[in-house]
Amino acid sequence: MSRSGDALPALLEVMARLRDPARGCPWDLAQSFATIAPYTIEEAYEVADAIDSGDAQRLRDELGDLLFQVVFHARMAEERGWFDFQDVAAAIRDKLLHRHPHVFDTDGAPGSAPRSNPGEHEHAALHRQWEEHKARERAAAALRRGAASPSTLSDVPLALPALSRAVKLGKRAARVGFDWSDAQGVRAKILEELRELDAEIAAARGDTLAEELGDLLFSVANWGRHLHVDPEEALRAANRKFEQRFRRMEQAAADRGLGLGALSAQQWDELWLESKRHDTPESGA
Repeated sequence: MSRSGDALPALLEVMARLRDPARGCPWDLAQSFATIAPYTIEEAYEVADAIDSGDAQRLRDELGDLLFQVVFHARMAEERGWFDFQDVAAAIRDKLLHRHPHVFDTDGAPGSAPRSNPGEHEHAALHRQWEEHKARERAAAALRRGAASPSTLSDVPLALPALSRAVKLGKRAARVGFDWSDAQGVRAKILEELRELDAEIAAARGDTLAEELGDLLFSVANWGRHLHVDPEEALRAANRKFEQRFRRMEQAAADRGLGLGALSAQQWDELWLESKRHDTPESGA
């Protein structure tokens, strides 16, 4: 067996040993699906960070950490007699074959794939086909769970980051025609929500302040969708930019013997403008 062929069975064996009731690791044995789930989410973000860094070795390591999370969940499921890792791999293989009839024949063999450079019309047709497959799968899953009438919004994960989930909910609603006609329509909604938030602040009530701010953020997230900008990634990039600029300000203040807590508003502005001048072209204005 090749090195790559050995690696996965060896990883599964390590996981089995960690969960061995007699000889395993006490920490691993104490875990459950619920306690491991936050680590799974965290590892997915570590993969995203590694991609942003452009560090290939770090990406390899983080993908390994994420794979281990899948192996951990599969092992716990196997212990309960639900399924094992092979079932997980087979299920996603079958799903991909089912969703790509333009690539694979019904038996999973390579079919007549589209030409290497499909046009915009073909891209749109393939996307519709993909979404139709997913919609049928969601409906079937809802019926298995006993839902009488599956919702268009079924299976949008609650654990998604709020901005990403807002976009997904907006996309799902748009499929059945509930959406703004264009980006300008969303912009008008944002201004409306901002006025409502201003009114709440002016009235000094505060009881629905969080609700009004949430409505504003939901509209902003879906404005990004209409502008074909991922708001989650846009905010991640803005966070990185702010962090870089603030660190440069800290260093500049330290170089001048200035304590951050004693800086005046004018000094902060001067440091901020100085830091902005050191931005790379990719980091924005």
